[in-house]
Amino acid sequence: MSLTLHAHPLSSFCHKALIAFYENDTPFTQAMVDLMSPEGAAAFKSLWPIARMPLLRDDARDVTLPESSIIIEYLQDYYPGRTRFIPQDPDLARQVRLADRFYDLYVQQSSQKHVFDMLRPEGAKDPHGVSEAGAMLRTALALVERDMSQRIWAVGETFTLADCAAAPALFYADKLIPLAKAHPHAARYLERLMQRPSYARTLKEAEPYFAMYPG
Repeated sequence: MSLTLHAHPLSSFCHKALIAFYENDTPFTQAMVDLMSPEGAAAFKSLWPIARMPLLRDDARDVTLPESSIIIEYLQDYYPGRTRFIPQDPDLARQVRLADRFYDLYVQQSSQKHVFDMLRPEGAKDPHGVSEAGAMLRTALALVERDMSQRIWAVGETFTLADCAAAPALFYADKLIPLAKAHPHAARYLERLMQRPSYARTLKEAEPYFAMYPG
């Protein structure tokens, strides 16, 4: 099998890439990354010194790619399937890429700031940074609520890269700020995403690891 995805089942950005694989039934091997193990961390850093997941290796084309958005675009270009992640229309494609960055940078990373702070030892906490991240997350969720009051998917009429990003971003944000009460449209959008077979499968595979999630 040509494609290997180096990933961890709890990683939100790995979820994003996995959704794309499962959307199109793209054959691949998943290699578990264990950064808590010195040997596992060293092995992964030998492939990608930045040591951020996911990482795609395509032996057939001798290509190694980090970053979930880039991986998904690569799959569309070289391993296309029934779901097209970036529309052909340039204006719509730009909207999809913008929404992808929005969910990664303002929803997902704001949520991650809270989670990573939980993992810090006493004396190394960052309450100011957590407060800033919380304000950003609330602002971003208000925008999601506004937009999803009139939409089924993040951009346009079909499932795209933006929805791949939105699914794990909202799933983990919901653990910090439950969406149902204050953001009902965002909550219904998350429900649609979780019912999508590609993300339902991703979550099912992650279930055995959820006990490791802090908080």
